Amino acid sequence: MAAPSGGVNCEEFAEFQVMGFFFMWQAFLEARSPRSRSCQGWILELLKVMRTIDDRIVHELNTTVPTASFAGKIDASQTCKQLYESLMEAHANRDKVIKNCIAQTSSVVKHLREEREKNLDDLTLLKQLRKEQTKLKWMQSELNVEEVVNDRSWKVFNERCRIHFKPPKNE
Repeated sequence: MAAPSGGVNCEEFAEFQVMGFFFMWQAFLEARSPRSRSCQGWILELLKVMRTIDDRIVHELNTTVPTASFAGKIDASQTCKQLYESLMEAHANRDKVIKNCIAQTSSVVKHLREEREKNLDDLTLLKQLRKEQTKLKWMQSELNVEEVVNDRSWKVFNERCRIHFKPPKNE
């Protein structure tokens, strides 16, 4: 599917979500110009999909990391390494998306403030500025949510994989 010329819309995201090609969606977003991406309502759905690995980490560990009785049948160190790499990639991708949206929204807020200074009587402009400022605060709070989600995932990961896999020290 070729990237459309306009901004990302919810229908395009739903098409990718229904097909189950999350990685295609990431590639789709990466292929688009950062200036053409807007941080509208689709960001909530995107973050929800992107947080799936963190939401299912307990299940993933229970089904892939063996207990003592099954230790010889599954390579737990390889499984933990793969999960570690998946978590690192997921966390980095979500951080990148959120920070990109913060940068875009900050730019819009700055532009609207400049316009507002030129035209103090424009109530529509004031309303739009307040809306963008609210969106910026929400995106900044998403960084805090992201930190909590990441901490929870790493805690669970370390509890189950600490004897099977030691992460590199530089990360």
